[in-house]
Amino acid sequence: MIVVILVAALLLVMGIVILLGKGDNLIAGYNTASEQEKAKYNIKRLRGLLGGFLIILAPMLFLMLNETVEALGAFMGITTVLCIIVVILANTWAKK
Repeated sequence: MIVVILVAALLLVMGIVILLGKGDNLIAGYNTASEQEKAKYNIKRLRGLLGGFLIILAPMLFLMLNETVEALGAFMGITTVLCIIVVILANTWAKK
C-alpha cells in the first residue's frame, strides 16, 4: 500500500513539473532528440498531453489497492487504452 501511494505521489509530482514547463527532460525521447526533431513538435501541447496523462494515472493506481481480479483488470484495461490514445495524440495532435 505504501509503495502504491509513493508511486502515485511521484507520478503526480512529475505531471505537475511537466505541466509547469520545467520537466521537458522527463519526456522520453524528447530530451535526446536533435534540434531538428524537437522543432517538429509543439512542446506546449506535448507538455499538456503527457503532464495530464501522468496526473490522471496517479489516482488510478489506487484501483490496485483493491486486489480483486476485476479492479486489476479495469486498471490494466484503462491504462492500456489511455497509453494508446496518448501515443497517437503525441504523434498527431502535438506535432506542428
